Amino acid sequence: MNKPLILVVEDDKPIRKLITTTLETQGYKYHTAETGEASILEAVSNQPELMILDLGLPDMDGVDIIKKIRTWSNLPIIVVSARSEDRDKIEALDAGADDYLTKPFSVEELLARLRVSLRRIRYDSDKLLKDASSFVNGNLKIDYAAGCVWIGEEEIHLTPSEYKLLCLLAKNVGKVLTHNYILHEIWGSPTVDVPSLRVFMATLRKKIEKTPAQFKYIQTHIGIGYRMLQVGDDS
Repeated sequence: MNKPLILVVEDDKPIRKLITTTLETQGYKYHTAETGEASILEAVSNQPELMILDLGLPDMDGVDIIKKIRTWSNLPIIVVSARSEDRDKIEALDAGADDYLTKPFSVEELLARLRVSLRRIRYDSDKLLKDASSFVNGNLKIDYAAGCVWIGEEEIHLTPSEYKLLCLLAKNVGKVLTHNYILHEIWGSPTVDVPSLRVFMATLRKKIEKTPAQFKYIQTHIGIGYRMLQVGDDS
C-alpha cells in the first residue's frame, strides 16, 4: 500500500532533518517547505495528505497559514512548535489544527500522532462510503437516526447535552476540540462555561466508560479540550 505524502513545514534545519529522516525510515513520502508562502504553494500544487507545521516561520505566523488553508481544505495539520503555553495551543487548534506537539518531542510520539491523524483520514474516507446514520467505535455505537447510544448490547441513556457532546466528539474522531469550540458548537452562548463543560464531560464518561476494563473513548488535553479516540489509538 502506498504511503501518504507528508508536507513538512519547518525552517530550522536540524529539526527538519530529524522529522524527514524519521518519515523516511518509516517509508513515508514527504516534501518540505521553509516558509509560509512556500508551504501554501506546496499544499495547493502537490495536495499532501497531511501537514506537519512549525508556527515560528520567517515570513508568516503558522496560525495564519492554518487559517488560510482552512478556507479551502480539510488537510490534517499537526503543529510542532516550541510555543508551549496553553493559549498558543488553543489559538492553533481553534484556527483549525488537528493536533499540537510541543518541542522538544520524541520521534515515537510524533509517529504516534501521525498515525492517529492518518487513521482519521481513512475513517473519514470510509464514512463517505457507508451509511452516515450511525457511528461505531469499539463497543460504542451511536444511531443518529434513532438518537440512541449503545455500549455493546446495553443501551446507554444520555441527557440531551451529553448526547450532543458525544456526537460532536464522534464526528471529529481523532481531532482535538478546544473548550471554546465545544461550547460554541453545543450551546452557542456563554450560558455554559468551562467548569460546567467539565461536569458534563465527567458524567458522560461515567456512562460510556463504566469500568476500567472498557475502552477509553475520550482523551483529556488539560487546559485545552478533549478528543474522541478511535479504539486502538496509541497517542
